[in-house]
Amino acid sequence: MSTGNTAAEARDADAYRPSPVAVVVGGGLAGVTAALSLADGGMDVTLLEGRPRLGGLAFSFKRGDLTVDNGQHVYLRCCTAYRWFLDRIDATPLAPVQERLDVPVLDADRNRLGRLRRTALPVPLHLAKSLATYPHLSLAERVNVGRAALALKGLDPMDPALDARDFGSWLAEHGQSPRAVEALWDLVGVATLNAVAGDASLGLAAMVFKTGLLSEPGAADIGWARVPLGELHDTLARKALDSAGVRTELRTRVTSISRTENGRWAVEVPEGPDTSGRLLTADTVVLAVPQREAHDLLPEGALDDPRRLLDIGTAPILNLHVVYDRKVLKQPFFTALGSPVQWVFDRTDASGLTEGQYLAVSQSAAQGEIDEPVAVLRERYLPELERLLPAARGAKVHDFFVTRERTATFAPTPGVGALRPSARTNVPGLYLAGAWTATGWPATMEGAVRSGTSAADAALAALGRPRGHLFREAA
Repeated sequence: MSTGNTAAEARDADAYRPSPVAVVVGGGLAGVTAALSLADGGMDVTLLEGRPRLGGLAFSFKRGDLTVDNGQHVYLRCCTAYRWFLDRIDATPLAPVQERLDVPVLDADRNRLGRLRRTALPVPLHLAKSLATYPHLSLAERVNVGRAALALKGLDPMDPALDARDFGSWLAEHGQSPRAVEALWDLVGVATLNAVAGDASLGLAAMVFKTGLLSEPGAADIGWARVPLGELHDTLARKALDSAGVRTELRTRVTSISRTENGRWAVEVPEGPDTSGRLLTADTVVLAVPQREAHDLLPEGALDDPRRLLDIGTAPILNLHVVYDRKVLKQPFFTALGSPVQWVFDRTDASGLTEGQYLAVSQSAAQGEIDEPVAVLRERYLPELERLLPAARGAKVHDFFVTRERTATFAPTPGVGALRPSARTNVPGLYLAGAWTATGWPATMEGAVRSGTSAADAALAALGRPRGHLFREAA
């Protein structure tokens, strides 16, 4: 006669065993992703966010009757993690991708329009026709660009030696003229890396160009939200969290994280100005906050040298918002050469504007302008928009305002790869997430989502649970 438990009894015991508890600190894309993935993996999850909303630095706000994104955010077809995220929160139809890459490039000095387009041909022939007819480069420059692209394709972005070099000097060594850097390499690189080539790690630049332009024909097709970002990253994200059973607490700032006597984690949040706070106890904690905040919350011994987090620099992004009394731009977006203007997007429909047109001008690597007064920026950029868009010359400007993200991304400088920590820390049950961690990607929405899934994967693996997400890795 057997005295052991039957299989059915074992299953019943598992059914009544409480789920492991996780606390995620930070409600940006990294934190929301980690919380969803942990919940999908069977954990009991609480998400704590200090702001009154989710979404981190990709959010919306109201300005009169307009709904305004703090900045223009795009993603590419190769961003498989962010596409998984959109699908997970039921938002894919709201942020569609171009059928095929098509970027209008307007040279302000020469008053000439060119386009970067792809065909259905295999890599690298998918861009051959566009490059052969690109009017902003000479024939010799176009040939040299092709040679540099082939050399770039042979690089390993994970090679530490590449991280230590800057992209600009590599381009110069491979025959790229200043005009080619401006009209092609920085056109893409500044928008994706938030740095000009001379200030960017060769490793990160190689990753961007290899993955986006040299992996699959459709990898660089551009997607963007046709609704306010807050509808995606806050409203729909919160709905998905609720459906997954995640408890979301907004306006909740974490003041400390410490180990308990039994090896679990205590997360302290203040109850009010005159109280010591309350403690949340967890088996797993994911810190999905900016690197400096993570440094301040990390318990002793969590990283070998936590001061290295403070050596990861930041880079700003400036956005200018212009509301005209009439339509001045026919395309959904364009980018400019020979002008301080970088990328311009039509945000009229997404903002709720019913008359006129609302343009958002996105300025990356904006160290020189991030603190400029609005009046100075208005005087500089309105004439530039009139130079680029003839229809704007007789239009009335109903509104001009500025949004500034001084620490929009981590700075992708040479050597930054050696500073970025992995999701795992030295202490069991504590994990890091954020675009600044070692994702292999620059500071993009894709990188943020990947960091959240990496932290969740590590936590679930440590508990012997299956991963809570599934997306195809980009090439």
